Amino acid sequence: MSSYTKTAMRHLGKFLEPNLHLFSDLKDDLKKSRMRLSIEEYLSTSLLTCIILFVAEVPLFSFIFSLLKLGILFSIFTAITVSLGISILFFLIFLNYPKFIIGDKAKSIERTLPFAGIYLSAIASSGLPLYKVFEIFSKFDEYGDVSSEAKSIVNDMSAFGLSIKDSLKKAVDRTPSKELRELFWSILSSLESGGNLSTLLDQKSKTFLGDYKRKLEEFSKSLEIFLEVYLTALVLGTIFFTILTSLMSGIGGGITQTSIISIQFALIFILIPLISFGFIVLIRSASPGEG
Repeated sequence: MSSYTKTAMRHLGKFLEPNLHLFSDLKDDLKKSRMRLSIEEYLSTSLLTCIILFVAEVPLFSFIFSLLKLGILFSIFTAITVSLGISILFFLIFLNYPKFIIGDKAKSIERTLPFAGIYLSAIASSGLPLYKVFEIFSKFDEYGDVSSEAKSIVNDMSAFGLSIKDSLKKAVDRTPSKELRELFWSILSSLESGGNLSTLLDQKSKTFLGDYKRKLEEFSKSLEIFLEVYLTALVLGTIFFTILTSLMSGIGGGITQTSIISIQFALIFILIPLISFGFIVLIRSASPGEG
């Protein structure tokens, strides 16, 4: 625990403790995101950060609003209101931050799960016990968060003495990925019913791989649409706007040449790069193979 977290716990922990039941979802999110912080530590740190932010913002905004000659009392009142709103917004961001981490982990798992499933199936086909299957698989870091989940299962069995079934049940509650959760449940059902684990993993890996191929096909179609929109709206639109503004500059109509040049400069060197960056982020987030 850092000194900052200790300070937050010492000053704010006793006020938050009676109200922890209001943040039950956050407790589960922290566990799934593996942030290695208790709910008391996380809330105390978040609240202290927002308080410091509020205290720093009030004099800053008061000074800025006073420069606008809005009056001392009005400037202070507006600064307090704006600072309070920003601090509340940041606190809400803190509350939802573990969900963002969970979402990223879930995407990472579902991206590598088709290939991890194939390797798990190959190990299981050798007839090794399930404990050994997870132990061998956990040594391969190429599968990212899927390997981390396998390491946690092995650690629960070796360090805490849990059975393979209890370790899998714990992994079901912990993993952020719906697909991996379904895989663990299927393995549990197979263990309890005495089914063939190798056959199960082989079928699951084929299902995951089929879903992955379908996502790639859907992304390919979406990429064609993105490309058409980008070329039509941005490239052709920019050329048309540049020609139109140049003609308007020649005709006149109250628009100075300096204004036209400024507009064209802002369009070409500011707006177009921003829109292009937005398209890149959109495509990367939509890609099923993006890390």
